[in-house]
Amino acid sequence: MNKQIIITASVLGMLAVITGAFGAHGLKAVLPATQLDVWHTAVQYNFYHVFALLFLSTIKNAKSKLISAAYYLFTFGILFFSGSLYLLSCRSIIGWDWLIYMGPITPLGGLLFILGWLMLAIWAFRDKGFLD
Repeated sequence: MNKQIIITASVLGMLAVITGAFGAHGLKAVLPATQLDVWHTAVQYNFYHVFALLFLSTIKNAKSKLISAAYYLFTFGILFFSGSLYLLSCRSIIGWDWLIYMGPITPLGGLLFILGWLMLAIWAFRDKGFLD
């Protein structure tokens, strides 16, 4: 599981760097400041949870159901939360006004993040060898 977590974190980390650079250099001239802020929020949460994934990969007992759950929750949280914000912030320049209906996906991604952190906390509380 650790290898899978590291590969996922690497791909999503690379995506965070690419989207961050694209926002700073490619979108700065074409998006209003409010939409750039939304883009920036997506990049931030993408990065935060890449670091959370990397932390998960260091856990010796990564086959734990709670760690596995945290892995999937963080991964899908990035896709739903950051992914929906990336699309929502660019809907005016790509001409897909129907993307406004993706708005409810963003808080679902946030909920997945919260649940991922909860799984990690429960695992840490239950794991007897965590601090050894």
